[in-house]
Amino acid sequence: MTSTTPPPTASPAPFRPVRHEVPYFAQWETPELVAEIVTDRLDAADDPNWRASGADSPEEYRFWSWRVCGMACLRMALTHWGIDAPPNVTLGKEYLEAGAYVPKDGGLHGLIYEPFARHTRARFGLHAESRPHLPLSEVAQQLRAGRLVMLSVHPGVRSADAEPPQRGGHLVLAVGADEESVTIHNPSGWHGTSQEFAAVPWPVMRRYYAERGVLLGPGDRSSPAST
Repeated sequence: MTSTTPPPTASPAPFRPVRHEVPYFAQWETPELVAEIVTDRLDAADDPNWRASGADSPEEYRFWSWRVCGMACLRMALTHWGIDAPPNVTLGKEYLEAGAYVPKDGGLHGLIYEPFARHTRARFGLHAESRPHLPLSEVAQQLRAGRLVMLSVHPGVRSADAEPPQRGGHLVLAVGADEESVTIHNPSGWHGTSQEFAAVPWPVMRRYYAERGVLLGPGDRSSPAST
């Protein structure tokens, strides 16, 4: 009987890191004050830079600033691809008109991904794709393809020091990935620790991530180089 030696098993391809040099914007106009606002030590209306948001009054700024994490993510992407980005509240009002927010019980329901993506394509010419199911395992692949990824996470991801009561409810922008972690810009992160280029280990992100989001790409524009 002739024996044959099985062919050698191919080694898995090494993980190819990616990082896009994306500018950061917080959903509040003074990034250094985010922790004070989020922990109720400072009223958002007292943010000294509220006028930069496009709001007409401190009270309007207070209303919108808690709801524009998605607008902050969009501003980061627009600026990254060389497109003038309106201020957070100005964008929020525009996307309210486009149906991406819906008034509800004195507040707003949203961000609603499909009308957000549709208006982003029409208004800014970007690739924008609503993904009601977006596995975490796909995020690095999308980043390597030149896209940025808006991820729905529990806001506690900023410190990741407790089990979240649920996943989702807040949007962050994935800008990079390596074998150990996904790198995010968090519009409500803590200044100096979890706002920009914050590396979140994959197992930690899995606890906070709702497996949905929005893919953003440069459309017919050339994407800036990533590392």
